[in-house]
Amino acid sequence: MTTASLDGTQGYDQDVEAFFARADAIAFAEKYADVAHLIPAAPAEILDIGAGSGKDAFDLALQGHRVLAAEPTPALLAEAMTRHAHPAIAWLDDGLPDLAATRARGQAFDLILLSAVWMHLDAGQRRRAMPNVAGLLADGGTLILSLRHGPVPPGRRMFEVAAEETIDLARAEGLEVRLHQERGSIQAANRLAGVTWTILAFQKVKSSTV
Repeated sequence: MTTASLDGTQGYDQDVEAFFARADAIAFAEKYADVAHLIPAAPAEILDIGAGSGKDAFDLALQGHRVLAAEPTPALLAEAMTRHAHPAIAWLDDGLPDLAATRARGQAFDLILLSAVWMHLDAGQRRRAMPNVAGLLADGGTLILSLRHGPVPPGRRMFEVAAEETIDLARAEGLEVRLHQERGSIQAANRLAGVTWTILAFQKVKSSTV
């Protein structure tokens, strides 16, 4: 299966210009205010899964991090590579649930971002995806994941995902909860529409030595 056929990308190749305008208007500091204390000091190895516009990857690169930006929607990936090019960012056509190309690199990451991505997967895909994501974390590494709740935009594929389910899947892979928070949407139109977010952060338990 090519990344272009991944279910969760549905609708994201439509009106790309408007998507970038919305995504790039959100300041990194505001978007990640709740988890800023969990982002490791630079330089860290960071994986941005579902990198979208590439702005998060770019902002992290400006902070001195090395970023692998994985995005399965060809139209978004091509535009992100143009708008947010940076020598510290490697771009990859890859996506959930398998992350085959990412895993093939054999790299471990200090931080993995799953920003507004997880709710695009159905229950079976989420069960398949969590071991693949957890397996990419370095010991002691952090996973930051956000879940969108509320009306689904036209043409998009989203599911209502409970925080408790996500926590259970993560714990089964040796990830401990570091943060569980609920908040309203940063975007005014979404906030008025009743969109809310769950912010979760997990840490991979370090392997014990004998």
